[in-house]
This record gives sequence, C-alpha cells and structure tokens, in this order.
Amino acid sequence: MLYPKRTKFRKYQKGRSKGSHAAAQLCFGKYGIQSCEAGRISYQGIEAARRAITRKFRRNGQIWVRVFSDIPITSKPTEVRMGKGKGNPTGWIARVSQGQILFEMDGVSLSNAQAAATLASHKLCLSTKFVQWS
Repeated sequence: MLYPKRTKFRKYQKGRSKGSHAAAQLCFGKYGIQSCEAGRISYQGIEAARRAITRKFRRNGQIWVRVFSDIPITSKPTEVRMGKGKGNPTGWIARVSQGQILFEMDGVSLSNAQAAATLASHKLCLSTKFVQWS
C-alpha cells in the first residue's frame, strides 16, 4: 500500500542514513512520534504502526503519516551462489533521519495519544519518542 506507483530506476543503492534535522517539527497535529536514531523503516512497519494508532483511536481523531517508503530493497533467492548481479526488488523502505517526525495525531486526548504512540513504537524498528506541540 505505501509504495510508489512507478520510480525512475528499478533498483537503488543502499546509501547511508544521516542525522539531518529535516521534518523535525510538528506541522499538522498536536502530538507526534519522533525518531531518536537514523535508520530504515519498511512499508509493512509503517502500515502496522498506522493501524495500531487507528485502532487505539477507534476511528476518532486524525493521523498524518510523514514518512513514505520510496526506495526498493532487493534480495537474492535462497540457496543461490554469490555473483551474477543484484537480486530482484522484494520490498520498499523509507530512510529516516534522527529527529524526523514519523506520525502526527490530533483530535484526541493526551493520554490516548501517548498510549497510541507506545503501541506504534513497538511496530517500528527504531527507537522513538512522543512529542507534543508547545
């Protein structure tokens, strides 16, 4: 669900995650989930976290997903010898920098938003923290 319809290239190089401060402030909601480290999140992890937040809110409030998985990940099949080129695309990831806002929430109470953020952080493979608009 969370991957592009088409890309300029079929395969990308892995790249390195940097600790820039892009998208480090809340723009849409009162509460948010912020990454504490740089890394990569799969499209399944993003969707699982979004579902966890939605179910906690019981379809009340509003959620903004601030990350998008637009980089394909390749892997070779099992029991294949080394060499013979790069593997086929198997999934999609999003590169996340340190301090980047991943999700934003609004229209719910503080305690409900904190509980939803805790549930969502268990689905993500990065360490995150709950942030509040001040």
